[in-house]
Amino acid sequence: MKKQLLAMAVLAATTGAAFAQANDTLAKVKNSGVITMGVRDSSGALSYTLGDGKYAGYHVDVCQRVIDNIEKAAGRKLQVRYQLVTSQNRIPLVQNGTVDIECGSTTNNATRQKDVSFLLTTFVEEVRIATRANSGINSIKDLDGKTVATTTGTTSVQHLRRHERGQNVNFKEIYGKDHADSFLLLESGRADAFVMDGAILAGNIANSKNPGDFKMVGEVLSVEPIAIMVRKDDAALKKIGDDTIREMAKSGELAKLWDKWFMQPIPPKNTKVGYPASESTKQAWANPNDKPMEDYAKK
Repeated sequence: MKKQLLAMAVLAATTGAAFAQANDTLAKVKNSGVITMGVRDSSGALSYTLGDGKYAGYHVDVCQRVIDNIEKAAGRKLQVRYQLVTSQNRIPLVQNGTVDIECGSTTNNATRQKDVSFLLTTFVEEVRIATRANSGINSIKDLDGKTVATTTGTTSVQHLRRHERGQNVNFKEIYGKDHADSFLLLESGRADAFVMDGAILAGNIANSKNPGDFKMVGEVLSVEPIAIMVRKDDAALKKIGDDTIREMAKSGELAKLWDKWFMQPIPPKNTKVGYPASESTKQAWANPNDKPMEDYAKK
């Protein structure tokens, strides 16, 4: 009986320790010496691939600053491992511990907050419509009878249907597996429009073969806070991340990074996205918060 009780106690202690570490990234990376950054391969200038396993972008830089402070807290240098994520798998990979910090283009909303935590908002996005410059499409109403592309696992087309001007517009939806695939649907003529976050649209247009062939048009479909994801109930990591972003906002570093990635020529093609920070983004920098999208909709 005593042996059984001892075995149960050991199991409980081991399970408890494993559970604690699952929600304590700082302890996990201090022990392993490795931190895994979730990245995207075509999220505009937020997070994209340079090839050969290298990634770059506004959020990649922000995350690296957070990791610098995680290293200080852990008391050791960490190897940064990149893990490519998609719109479909990004949340599960954060939840199950495969990814420690997700640095892509994820909207902070109330539903997702049930599964993960978000650091302070790093910019506020506007969902827009991209189309070919000669398409004749200039607003939501012009999408009637057209084919509209979006990316699997995103909410952009839902916003299009909910918009008051889109409620009586009938269009066909097709889905790309990632943002590059969705843009290819537009570029190849299989879709008449691509609905997505403006920064992602601008980045894909800038990196296309002929940027002048495309334009962003129409009404703003949704205003969404975009933020870096971490595991839920990981208070230590969230504090390090929030403190880092708060200091970057206060010092002007976030604004400088925005200028670097969205207003200056960027690799690999040395093209300029040309996407200024919105007033909503500047407000988020001035008043750091982790409010979900639903709070923005109340305004």
